[in-house]
Amino acid sequence: MGCSSCSSGGGTPRGCKNNGTCSSGGCNKLGVFDWLANMQLPAGQAPYDILEIRFKNSRKTFYRNAKNLSLQVGDVVVVEASPGFDVGVVSVVGELARIQVKKKAPGLKPMETKKILRIANQEDIDKWVQARSLESEVMFQARTLAVNIGLEMKISDVEYQGDLTKATFYYTAEGRVDFRQLIKDMADKFKIRIEMRQIGSRQEAQRLGGIGSCGRELCCSTWLTDFRSVSTSAARYQQLSLNPQKLAGQCGKLKCCLNYELDMYLEAIKSFPSTDVKLQTEKGTAFHIKTDVFKRQLWYMYEGEASIGVGLVALSPERVQDIIKVNKTGKKPMDLKDFDTSAQVARKEPDYDNVVGQDSLNRFDNTFSKNKKRKKKKPKGPRAEGEATVAAPKPVQKQDKPQQANKPKQENKPKPQNQQNKPQQQNKPVDAAANGGNPSAQANPNPAKKKNNRRRPPRKNNGGNEGTEK
Repeated sequence: MGCSSCSSGGGTPRGCKNNGTCSSGGCNKLGVFDWLANMQLPAGQAPYDILEIRFKNSRKTFYRNAKNLSLQVGDVVVVEASPGFDVGVVSVVGELARIQVKKKAPGLKPMETKKILRIANQEDIDKWVQARSLESEVMFQARTLAVNIGLEMKISDVEYQGDLTKATFYYTAEGRVDFRQLIKDMADKFKIRIEMRQIGSRQEAQRLGGIGSCGRELCCSTWLTDFRSVSTSAARYQQLSLNPQKLAGQCGKLKCCLNYELDMYLEAIKSFPSTDVKLQTEKGTAFHIKTDVFKRQLWYMYEGEASIGVGLVALSPERVQDIIKVNKTGKKPMDLKDFDTSAQVARKEPDYDNVVGQDSLNRFDNTFSKNKKRKKKKPKGPRAEGEATVAAPKPVQKQDKPQQANKPKQENKPKPQNQQNKPQQQNKPVDAAANGGNPSAQANPNPAKKKNNRRRPPRKNNGGNEGTEK
């Protein structure tokens, strides 16, 4: 789905071109879900006439519906500006707008609020789309002008007014910047009214948006509206490493999400004893190393073993409090290991049998390796000279079938010279009377051994003069 502020024609967003598949539901930042839309007002009560209008990125302002126009969320309207008029999208109406006014602008005076002029027509929308298309090019040209003058500032965003008569330039800088000459140069080049507005690094990230280290869109550009101060103490309470590269967000400041779970950590640490107190034992003095809030463990080490790097002892908060109470009475326990709670609990095996091996991650490795080693069988037939063949399985021969009883040709077949070193199976003539008159004994003296009945072509004689075997 494309959003109304950036779609053109077919409904595909021109910016990210992801067809509205972002988690916020569109390219508009700080979208609001009207959970009071299906609620009906009591009889005789007029609807709230203050509406919230959303402009480019995260800029939102309250306007008064003085003409009682029938407006819904998503309607494009024309509102008053100074000077001229501007075009925006309705984001909140009705009783939810009343709640937003009490939360964000408690001192708002309805009669002094700017008015909604009309619902935008096609001419207003075309001019509005044209203004959005000029913003990117104007921003790069303004950056070039600032560099030529030598100003230490960064122009991060430009927002055109809906009537193309005014442009607001948002910039970030370390200190005060004298941009009077820059305004003159931009006014001469762009032929519009110029307004410069300095913002912080957090507001810059909110307007531009991006993906955080968690893989989600930035909280400040999707739902977070107020910026609370974040200090390094929030990381210390959560036992996080004070690494600026890991704790800093896209804006270069500490991540806002460090404050999300801080209250839970502070509530859990209340039941822990003070980590500044050292534990006195007969073995020596132990001091605190680290704390695991989730496992409810405190790790201590003796002062003499600190240089060695061994001897960490895990104690529960209750055990530590007991040792502190004993030390206050002047007594010392023998050793902290008597109170150690880091013993590993035996892992409980699952109560099912892995019959088909589905739990193994490498269960298909052996199958694939066997398929690679498996050779393809060639069709049966007379082999060509010098061609290697694969031995076919030999059928089992029964003893009661006299097959291949007398083979005088194979019996007196000479051996070639190049195969003298290869042992061959010899069929020596055996007297039939000695075998009880059974000619099959001569053909197959070993019935358990399989034989191949396929006749082989006669081998070529290399001309060697050899005697026949006896």
